[in-house]
Amino acid sequence: MKKFAVNDIPAESFFSQPMYADENFIVATPEVPFSKDLRTALEAWRFTEVYSEGEPRDNSFAQNADIAKAAQRLLGADPANREILLRYANEFYRLFQKYTDELFSMASSEQELNFAAITDNVQTVCKVIKHDRRLLLLVQKNHEPEHEDNYQVAHAVKSMILSIMIGIMVKLTDQRLIELGVSALLHEIGMARVPPRLYLTKWTLTPEERKTILTHPILGYKLLKSSNFPTGVCLGALEHHERENTSGYPQKLSGDKISLYAKIIAVACSYEALTTHRPYKKAKDKHTALMDLLKNEEKQYDDTMVRALVASLSVYPIGLYVLLSNGKKGQVVDIDPTNPRFPVVQVSRTTIQTSQQLSVVRPLRKEEIIV
Repeated sequence: MKKFAVNDIPAESFFSQPMYADENFIVATPEVPFSKDLRTALEAWRFTEVYSEGEPRDNSFAQNADIAKAAQRLLGADPANREILLRYANEFYRLFQKYTDELFSMASSEQELNFAAITDNVQTVCKVIKHDRRLLLLVQKNHEPEHEDNYQVAHAVKSMILSIMIGIMVKLTDQRLIELGVSALLHEIGMARVPPRLYLTKWTLTPEERKTILTHPILGYKLLKSSNFPTGVCLGALEHHERENTSGYPQKLSGDKISLYAKIIAVACSYEALTTHRPYKKAKDKHTALMDLLKNEEKQYDDTMVRALVASLSVYPIGLYVLLSNGKKGQVVDIDPTNPRFPVVQVSRTTIQTSQQLSVVRPLRKEEIIV
């Protein structure tokens, strides 16, 4: 065990592993902060040093409490009060994305990630999505990164939300759903160890630079494994770029060899990537991206997971701007899984249930979105 001087431990920090006063006496678990009262007590007991296999970390569990409170406000809000719902959903999303940003910062500085804290937060996201999956989809557009060098965090959060939605659709148990969410949130954590200039460049990479990029699933796997994350979570990070037809990497696995979480994350993060602007490509609209995945050219993706994504989002996903058959423009705000061609569309302040008589003609191009 490592030795720590009591006076040198930052106040209100959390140890990533239990903290001991001696071989048998646990002073604090990872959930308990190193408070001023605890320091005073140790000094009164004449303990000048403590021991732990872990390291003192920032207040990640305090962040958990903030995220949990935001979720509680959201889940307890009047479902008829749309303005309040969206305000609470925005706050919840902001806090969770900030937390994710700090996870990537910790990974880049080689700090150990706390599985228990991350699991608690992902469990909270699962509750919010089960309560009303529309809310987080509706507010996503308000939380796009201001700078291109921060897109990995936004990608991680959106991929996690989509993966959880797919997991619900294919009826994963609650425990597996949470594990899937953790794996999806951290599936690109290996990129925290890759120089940003490589994945942000608009220019063609050299063979050596491309080789470095392709190592990120292995880097992520090793990082999570060293922090004692469950095997399934680690495999999701390792295999999310594998493809059913063996065209993926890093191991060129065939469909029956790819883990379940990786199959789901592959579909979720591919859809997210298709619908998001990158330095080297333009974004596709959500409808076109779904149609591309449904075609499943060269059988890259698991068909069950693709269908589950479409069933979760509908043919015209929430947030998509569309042209209606009466010439009006609006935004999809709700879907009916039993009628994926007829979403609910908001036009100005009015919501319209589309139908055979008033239908969606097509998605709007970016330059046409003046609703």
